[in-house]
Amino acid sequence: MFFLLRALLLMPVSTKASRLIVGAFFGLLIALGLVLVRDYGVSWDEPNNHLNGLVNLKYIASLVLPAEQIQQNPTFATTPDIRNFPDAHHGPVFEISAIVLSYLLTDHDSRSYYLVRHALVFSVFVVGVWALYQIGKHRFQDWRWGLLGAVLLVLSPRFFAEAFYNGKDIVYMSFFALAMFTLLRLLAQPSVSRAMLHGLATALVVDVRIHGVQLLLFTAVGMLLESLFNATRTAAISSIWKIAGTYVGSVAVGVIAGWPYLWAWSVPELLSVASHAVRYPWGFTNFYLGEQVLAKDLPWHYIPVWMLVTIPLPYSLAASGGLLSWLRRLWQQGIASGLSTFEGRTDLLLALWLLAPIVVVISTHTVVYEGWRHLYYIYPALLLWAVQGFMTLARLAWQRSSVQLAARTALGLATLETVHTSVRMVQMHPHANVYFSFLTGPTAEKLFERDYWCLAYRQGLEWVATHDTASTLTVNAFWHYPLYNNSLILKPEQRRRLRYTPGNTARYYLAGYRWHPQSYLDSLGAEVYVIRAGGIKVLSVFKRLPQTPNWKMNPPANSVGSQRLPSSAYDSR
Repeated sequence: MFFLLRALLLMPVSTKASRLIVGAFFGLLIALGLVLVRDYGVSWDEPNNHLNGLVNLKYIASLVLPAEQIQQNPTFATTPDIRNFPDAHHGPVFEISAIVLSYLLTDHDSRSYYLVRHALVFSVFVVGVWALYQIGKHRFQDWRWGLLGAVLLVLSPRFFAEAFYNGKDIVYMSFFALAMFTLLRLLAQPSVSRAMLHGLATALVVDVRIHGVQLLLFTAVGMLLESLFNATRTAAISSIWKIAGTYVGSVAVGVIAGWPYLWAWSVPELLSVASHAVRYPWGFTNFYLGEQVLAKDLPWHYIPVWMLVTIPLPYSLAASGGLLSWLRRLWQQGIASGLSTFEGRTDLLLALWLLAPIVVVISTHTVVYEGWRHLYYIYPALLLWAVQGFMTLARLAWQRSSVQLAARTALGLATLETVHTSVRMVQMHPHANVYFSFLTGPTAEKLFERDYWCLAYRQGLEWVATHDTASTLTVNAFWHYPLYNNSLILKPEQRRRLRYTPGNTARYYLAGYRWHPQSYLDSLGAEVYVIRAGGIKVLSVFKRLPQTPNWKMNPPANSVGSQRLPSSAYDSR
């Protein structure tokens, strides 16, 4: 195995062959996405994210159409105004794009809309994989090491699964990686055109999530490092200011153009709600290390522990080794010498990309929830450091030294574990979002949240519709949202048969395990269907039998009588 790896990395490859290999990789990735996109449910946030896009589109339409025409439109008539929608401060650029594409390409059924939306999320993920490949290729001066980073991102179970439905964190991560690539291109060869391109890439990130303004800081740090440590560049002060001005101007224009929310509010009003956008007041609990912990009271180790247990172990260990080897070189060479090369300055930016957000979240007690998804955008940086670590191991394995055998053993084990991870991804599909790197199923169930996106409810509803031939199927759950959301992607004939009824009036009860690590009561009925992934119980379907006593379960507060689950994507308002 080691000799095969060595041959792949040292064997000379022509430019044409390298392009064919890289093209084949991305072609297969796109083909895989087209095959798998139909397999995923609708996540907890997607209907509200869709509504955010509608709210912004309604505002845009109101600028060019008469008010009477807006009210006559069946979609816009029931869509809130932008100033009355509490989540309008969430970046809408992706959601607007998904709605427009759906309108142009589909029959306007909810299933069609969410399939298009999921395909668009995956398309953006592919852009992020490409950006990671480009950064790695230029940093390591070898397309093969860049491709390794891209492969590791694809072979990250949680990220690959969420690449089909997480229109917030995966989209943000992908665009962030793209912006970091444009930043490195700008620093390598400053020009007005590259500054403008990087400014628009930065604006795209901000228009997905306001936290993207931190790219302004990364850009400022990068330009400062170039001015202090690049002895070969003697750019005039006027040229530097011209590039900086072009960048800031492009960011401002791009952010405003892509975010109608900024058009509707005055500057003082925007400032007053900025803290709400940056520190979202989420008042629920996280199930963490076997306890329910308020999101505002999380311990400092919440993010590091979640990263450790959900990232494949070889990636984490290799990234740690890459960082340590870089720090060792920096210590031996001295900071001035270590930052005298473009590669050295790039490494510092990559280290800040990975570590600075973690430090900020821990030190400021920022509210985070549902694992570490709010920090997914640092994952490409971690993978680049993992490539650094594998490069270090490869050099040691090729040199005759006392650690050669240990390095070869480590590379072999890392390769085997990565293959094992890819096998687990196949086995867990489409529930790889509950992947844990080294924890056993029972241990993970006792310590951490499971399907917090509530995607498995789709398979639960499909099972009920397939195995019960009744014309009307009554279903219930503690929260009705997962049933509602996942009904939107069912086939219309299945959707029409479903009815949501509260309390003990439903025949089927679907039970998830996000905040409920223990088993459910027998009074729910017979457990007729169970979804497991990686040894973890993800969902249970209970069937109420004639002899089953009344359920000991209070219905959701907003449940009123029997409700048909909706049939239109635009009903997700």
